[in-house]
Amino acid sequence: MPHVITQACCGDASCVYACPVNCIHPTPDEPGFGISEMLYIDPETCVDCGACVSACPVGAIVPGHRLPEAAERFADVNAAHYGHSQDDVARFPVSHHKRLPLAPIAKPRAVRGGPEVLDVAIVGSGPSAMYAADELLKQPRVRVTVYERLDAPFGLSRFGVAPDHTSTRSVMNLFDDVARHENITILLNTEIGRDISLDDLRSRHHAVLWAGGAPTDKPLPIPGAGLPGVQSATSLVGWYNGHPDFVGAGPDLSCERVVVIGNGNVALDVARILTADVDELAKTDISRDALAALRASAVREVVVAGRRGPAHAAFTLPELIGLADGHARVQVRPEDLDGISADDVDDSTVAAKIALLQEISQRPAPAEPFIRLTFGRTPVEVVGDRQAAGVRFVRTGTDVEETIDTGLVLPSIGYRGVPVPGLPFDEATGTIANVAGRVVDGDTPVPGMYVTGWIKRGPSGFIGTNKTDSGESVANLLADVEAGVLSTVG
Repeated sequence: MPHVITQACCGDASCVYACPVNCIHPTPDEPGFGISEMLYIDPETCVDCGACVSACPVGAIVPGHRLPEAAERFADVNAAHYGHSQDDVARFPVSHHKRLPLAPIAKPRAVRGGPEVLDVAIVGSGPSAMYAADELLKQPRVRVTVYERLDAPFGLSRFGVAPDHTSTRSVMNLFDDVARHENITILLNTEIGRDISLDDLRSRHHAVLWAGGAPTDKPLPIPGAGLPGVQSATSLVGWYNGHPDFVGAGPDLSCERVVVIGNGNVALDVARILTADVDELAKTDISRDALAALRASAVREVVVAGRRGPAHAAFTLPELIGLADGHARVQVRPEDLDGISADDVDDSTVAAKIALLQEISQRPAPAEPFIRLTFGRTPVEVVGDRQAAGVRFVRTGTDVEETIDTGLVLPSIGYRGVPVPGLPFDEATGTIANVAGRVVDGDTPVPGMYVTGWIKRGPSGFIGTNKTDSGESVANLLADVEAGVLSTVG
C-alpha cells in the first residue's frame, strides 16, 4: 500500500522535492499551495520508495500498511484528493500513466557581488524566521543574527502548537539544526525598541528581515465583549503552552460550560485541551500550572460555535479527523446538519468534512467532558451584568435567537499584526507594507528592509507555508545584494 500523509502535515513541501516520481501535490508552484489544508500523495503514482518519510520534518508520512487506527482515514483522504478510491488503489497499485520526475535539486548559486561578509538581522525566531535563516545560511558569505524578545526561540512552533500535537511540535528539531549552524547567532531577551532601536539595527547590518508575526487577536465586535469571563483563545493557548506573556492568564474553570466563538483550528485546540484526559496531558509539554488548573476544572461541555454552516467551517479536514478519530469526545447535533449532503458538494475536502460531521452526528451521546460543534450561529451579545453569563446568538440569515449559558467565553476569530514604529503599516491587512517581501513606503522600496511570515502576508497558512514565503523574501534580498542597492554597514 502506498505511503500516506497524515494529520501532522505542516505543508513545508520538503517531501515534494524528495519525491522521485512527483506524486505529492500541491507543489509550491501550483495553484492552491499555501491554502491547501495539507499535502497529498497520489496512491496510484507512489512507488513506496520512502524518500518522503526521511524528508518530512514532522513525521507526518507513514507507510500505508503501518497506519495507526486513528490515522486510517487519511488513506481515503489522500486517494480522494486524486479522484481515486482505496478499492481502485488496491487493484491497481501503480498507475501506468507517466508523470515527469522532478529534476535533482541543485546546490544554490552563490551570490555575486556585494560585501565580502553579508550581515543580516532577523527580528523574531518563529517558523518564518528560522526558514529564512536556513535559506540565507546556504550562502557561505552570510552571517545571521536573530533578535528574539522572549527567553526561548521558535515562536509559534513552541508557544502556539497544542501540547498534545507532539508530531507538529517536532518541527523545532529542524529549527534546532538551523540554530547550530556556525554562522548564526540567536540573541534571546532582546527586544527591538527596548534594547536596540530599529535605526541602530539597520546601521549594524546590511539587511534586516522582520519576522514578528501577528501577535494580537482580532477583537470581538459585540456588546459585552469586555466583560470579565471573556478571554481570547490566543491567551489561553499561550497560558497552557507556558508563554511568558500569558503566565497569569489562567481562566476561571469553575463553570460547567465554555463557549468558543469561531471554529478554526485554534478553536478546536482549546476545546480539546479543556476536555482532554489530564493524565494524558501530563505526558506532554503542557504548562504545569495549566495542568493543575485542568485537574480542578468543573468544565463538562465546550461549545464551538461557527457563524457559517458546516460547508464553510474554518477548521481543516486533518484537524477534524484528529478530533473525531482520536481521544476527544465530540458531538454534532443532527439538526445542525439538516438539508446538507456531502453528495451535493463538488469540493472533495469539503465533502469529506460534511460526511465526517454526519458520521459524528449519528454516534451515541459522548461522555463528559465533551465538545459540541455547532454551526450557523452569529454572536450578537455577551450577556451578563458584571460577569459573562452567556452568549446571545442569532441563527445566521434569520431572526431566530438563542442564548447559550456560560461563564467563560473564548473568542477565536483570527489574528492581526501590529504596527512597527519606523516601518510603513497597512491597516487594512494588518501587515507591514511590502511587495513580495520588500518593505515599501508607497511605491518606494525601503532599502535593506524585508519582511516574512504573517506580518508579511497576514495570518494564513500553516507552519510549513512559511518555508516558501521566506524563500521568496530571501531571494529578493539576495537579488538586491547583487544589484548593489543595500546600504553599507556603518
